[in-house]
Amino acid sequence: MFVGDVMGHDAQIAGAQAGDAGFDYRHNYQYIKPILDHADVAVANLEVTLAGEPYKGYPRFSSPDAVADALKEAGFDVLLTANNHACDRGEDGLTRTLRVLDERRIVHTGTFADPADREQNYPKIVDVNGVRLAFLNATYGTNMLKVSTPTSVNYLDEKQLEADVAKARDAKADFILAALHWGVEYERGARKSQKQLARRLVRLGVDAVIGSHPHVVQEIVSLKHKKRPRVVFYSHGNFISNQRDRYRDGGMIGHLELVKDDKGTRPAAWGYTPTHVWKRKVGETARFYILPVSFFEEAPDLFALSPEDLAALRQFADDTRAHLKGVREYRYAPILRAEPR
Repeated sequence: MFVGDVMGHDAQIAGAQAGDAGFDYRHNYQYIKPILDHADVAVANLEVTLAGEPYKGYPRFSSPDAVADALKEAGFDVLLTANNHACDRGEDGLTRTLRVLDERRIVHTGTFADPADREQNYPKIVDVNGVRLAFLNATYGTNMLKVSTPTSVNYLDEKQLEADVAKARDAKADFILAALHWGVEYERGARKSQKQLARRLVRLGVDAVIGSHPHVVQEIVSLKHKKRPRVVFYSHGNFISNQRDRYRDGGMIGHLELVKDDKGTRPAAWGYTPTHVWKRKVGETARFYILPVSFFEEAPDLFALSPEDLAALRQFADDTRAHLKGVREYRYAPILRAEPR
């Protein structure tokens, strides 16, 4: 399973304050964890740095380390770090982010402490039930911020991507996934440049493309290559953020089911689960929860959403389903624990 942008706006930081205990983000994921528990591997785009204090949201993000703790507890196995906010806090912020993830034994890829790190650990190979998955991760840019050597960020360079695909094949990867931070913010349709790059990567040997950055859900398509489908999720939207405008207040979990046999490894099925971000007022702040849409459609009394919140969830669900018409939707039965933390 794949999700989009894990953001860290100021309101999210304020809502995660836990008094003397510091910060706690676990409530963000309490309704999504039962779905992630079904995944053999779950992947998210970490679009903040874990650079330490001062904690700040847009435009140069640094979130508390508790974000990593909550993501791990929720069930995420791989975090992608090549995105336009990777350099928000410079070299120290980039390397501290990697150190925090390493300390928690969370697999990550996309940014690197030094050339040896990239050479030894990229492409990132993850063995999942005997299937060797190779993760590539690159971004279109870093908001005109740069880090100096020895640290580095993977940028969208076609020659480099070609070399990285070849390296993944040499490492005997069964399936290559290219996680790309690309496209144009808030545009619901993939641009021609995205489609051209997706087709080129498929011809090079990439088996699936996993997109992020636009902060809205874009289309899911299948591209045939050598008589097999290659799946492109152009953008997963916002997994969690404080963006409240229409189309931006949610995202999707992308699903990809693989089969491995004597004919190789290939997609057997794919689709999505729409998710909406509920901003629940708690005193003078707010808490953020990721709501699987189907939970609340199947059990509308699970707990009370305000009329405004319920209308926003339904609007997001309708928009997403219309946009992804014809693509399989994965639905899950609602969990029994209803009380929000």
